[in-house]
Amino acid sequence: MAERLVPGEYDQLHHFVAAGVWDEAPLERELLTQADGLVGGNDAVLVIDDTALPKKGNHSVGVAPQYASSLGKNANCQTLVSLTLARHEVPVMIALRLFLPESWTNDAARLQRAGVPADYRMAHTKPDIALAELDKVIAAGVRFGCVLADAGYGLSAPFRQALSDRGLQWAVGIPRHLKAYPMDVQLIFPVAGRGRPRQHAIPDVLSAPAEVMLAKAKWQKVSWRHGTKGRLKARFAAMRVRTADGPPQRIHDEGQQHMPGDEVWLVGEHRSSGENEGKRCCDPTWRGLSSR
Repeated sequence: MAERLVPGEYDQLHHFVAAGVWDEAPLERELLTQADGLVGGNDAVLVIDDTALPKKGNHSVGVAPQYASSLGKNANCQTLVSLTLARHEVPVMIALRLFLPESWTNDAARLQRAGVPADYRMAHTKPDIALAELDKVIAAGVRFGCVLADAGYGLSAPFRQALSDRGLQWAVGIPRHLKAYPMDVQLIFPVAGRGRPRQHAIPDVLSAPAEVMLAKAKWQKVSWRHGTKGRLKARFAAMRVRTADGPPQRIHDEGQQHMPGDEVWLVGEHRSSGENEGKRCCDPTWRGLSSR
């Protein structure tokens, strides 16, 4: 860009990018318009994920010891919340926003020294950042049929509920220990053995981890496309459940438990690990919830 616009004056471009005051909103709107024209459509998906930039020092804004997705481990890095529009295996990045960990948001002097704009100095979770960017995408009229996210976002009940509140279809990863209720769960008023009658209904069964609920499900082998090592295939199971993310309520001697929430699909995958060619080695590598 410098060679084409200001030959020999690289510092001007650096100043424009690093310190210049300019409104990025029109450029971002044009990016969304162009991306929608390239890959937007009802069969497109919007992928929400993290992008990590490993860093050795500690002066770059947002750099801190945290999980680096590109390395698969905790490391000194910057983390960005990314939104990618994809259709027919063609992805287009449409949003990147820097996440500031607590080591930055709790240090006002460090934020001031690094020149972080005042509007970005408050602590925001990754799901909050993703939802803010998602609202911009929706406002721009970008077309997509489903939102996808990994367990880093899927474990957040407010994030899943926010997607549903926006009328979006979604499928997210979850930890295998995330709890759910069977579809036929009923709310009852048990008779108290002593004391005052119970004022609030409770579920007639306790919630259980997703892994436990899927253990008795019917599993089926599915093959979906060719990969670099041949046809991709795995065993899948799916069942309708009620999420355990409603208001907390004391249930018998179990203490505070979350009440039944929305009805969703619970999906499990057993994929061959390939680590031991002499054995049929299937590990539960993925769990997810889907709104439809």
